Amino acid sequence: MSFYDVIQKYDPQQVVAEIEAKTAIDVQRALAADQVSNDDYMALLSPAAEDFLEEMAQKAHAITLRRFGRTVLLYAPIYLSNECHNSCLYCGFAVHNKIPRRTLNLDEIEQEARILHDQGFRHILLLTGEAPGLVGNDFIAAAAERIRPLFSSIGIEVYPMETAGYQEMVDAGIDALTIYQETYDPELYAKLHPSGRKRDYRFRLETPERAGAAGLRRIGIGFLLGLGDFRSEAFFAGLHGRYLAHHYWRTLLSVSFPRLRPAEGGFQPLNPVSDRKFVQLMCAMRLLLNDAGLVLSTRESAELRDNLLPLGITQMSAGSCTAPGGYAEAGSATEQFTIDDDRTPAEIAEILTARG
Repeated sequence: MSFYDVIQKYDPQQVVAEIEAKTAIDVQRALAADQVSNDDYMALLSPAAEDFLEEMAQKAHAITLRRFGRTVLLYAPIYLSNECHNSCLYCGFAVHNKIPRRTLNLDEIEQEARILHDQGFRHILLLTGEAPGLVGNDFIAAAAERIRPLFSSIGIEVYPMETAGYQEMVDAGIDALTIYQETYDPELYAKLHPSGRKRDYRFRLETPERAGAAGLRRIGIGFLLGLGDFRSEAFFAGLHGRYLAHHYWRTLLSVSFPRLRPAEGGFQPLNPVSDRKFVQLMCAMRLLLNDAGLVLSTRESAELRDNLLPLGITQMSAGSCTAPGGYAEAGSATEQFTIDDDRTPAEIAEILTARG
């Protein structure tokens, strides 16, 4: 049974109703639990839990210190291409956006990689749009093999592959996958993805399972905050993480919290998520998934990122550029989205050190 079969048992609207019905007593019971149940998790995501954010934050911080110590992993993205055949309404790379398209060659990829290596990065994430006919498995594998001597870990955030494709990635030296479901609501998913391969909700949802079967060492999941109702989306993301941790226990799990940012096309959030709700989601996720890495990107402001550090964050991007060739040639191509925290990697490392 795949996670798709699991999620079929739930109705997103009913999930929201159940979460919103939770009381302060339910939240207190969840905070006292040694192991958070799905019902407890609903309580932690509820409006009633907003009055317990301080207690949630303290417990999230204590769990993170026990499981991860005082370590935060810094990584950077390298965009290999902005070619895309999907029509995602919220994305700057969408096929309907009339932007200059660019795919780096191997020399250009190595140039980007060496810039990041010289800045001190040893963990990187390779990204593309979804145009496997133009930028396919062989290209991504060749890019990884070319820059593998520079890094201790290479991840990918690209189009979903079959299990055999992920085995190719492992053979090329790639050890990590990040894949966002964007929204776990199938009806909303269909509206936001009117055409392209990405329209296949089930194939995307089962992607982490195919990657786990191929032996990837790290798998990251998440949803795009600002699309669906954040409480139901967070519930399903937590459920997804718990499923993967149980079935692929040799693989390290991480959860990301990307919020919609301005991008080409001008799409506006359908359900904006406030900073307060953002904090609640992050703390609830840590209490549910004690051993999962929690990832925070440069989509968020510098001030917010600094304040969220004690609440469970174990991985952060730094000095990010979201356009192909952007490190060597600033402004050379359209970005997928604009970043908010534009501090240098050295500045962020200094802040982390100062915070202990």
